[in-house]
Amino acid sequence: MKTVIAPSAKEMGRYAAEQAAANLRQAIAEKGKAALIVATGASQFEVLSHLVEQPGIDWSSVDGFHLDEYVGIDADHPASFCRYLRERFVSKVELASFHYLDGSVDPLVTIRAAAKAISSIDVDVAMVGIGENGHLAFNDPPADFETEFPYLMVELDEPCRQQQVGEGWFKTIDDVPTHAISMSVKQILKSKYIYCSVPDERKSEAVRKTVLGPVSPDVPASILAEHNATTLIVDEAAASQIPDERAAAMERIL
Repeated sequence: MKTVIAPSAKEMGRYAAEQAAANLRQAIAEKGKAALIVATGASQFEVLSHLVEQPGIDWSSVDGFHLDEYVGIDADHPASFCRYLRERFVSKVELASFHYLDGSVDPLVTIRAAAKAISSIDVDVAMVGIGENGHLAFNDPPADFETEFPYLMVELDEPCRQQQVGEGWFKTIDDVPTHAISMSVKQILKSKYIYCSVPDERKSEAVRKTVLGPVSPDVPASILAEHNATTLIVDEAAASQIPDERAAAMERIL
């Protein structure tokens, strides 16, 4: 895993978008199509705003996949990730297809449909983030590193649910759903390239544990260290707990 420190969330998003765009253009040139996983949340605001502006991508050759979604809310709910992605990404580019996770129906129906859609696909790029509790997608600690199922229904722990309140998606923790549909860890790791973008001091401890290890289900994002083409991009605030000697050896965006 390569770690890059950006001076701001804006530069973090720009760098992640430029790198992902290069991979997508290459995949389309080589095989005529590409597949992309996109995440949501505050960490992805700058990533997606820069990604939709990248030149030279034939979006009509790109299939998009949804990383995670709450169980029990519909696509018009203010906190719906379907709504988030529709407004910030899908409506802004002409994709070949986008596979939403419908949180308003029986989760097993959604999980089966999503698994069928992605199982025959070689994913070129995954855009992900890290939660304050170290989660990857909605795989809260201790995460399941072993399941081969592409998508799971998971129970959200209290720190994860509290983060959603802190970011303003819900008014109180009682409003936050207790369960979600999440892409599994193994499915994320099947992606050829992974760009994990993490801004904000709130996530600095999770970043430190991800960078320093050890790899553990108790820090789900730490598994990214075992993927040979993962780039972790953090802003200065998120990097604040990385030891100085380790940070000094990392690439920096000026």
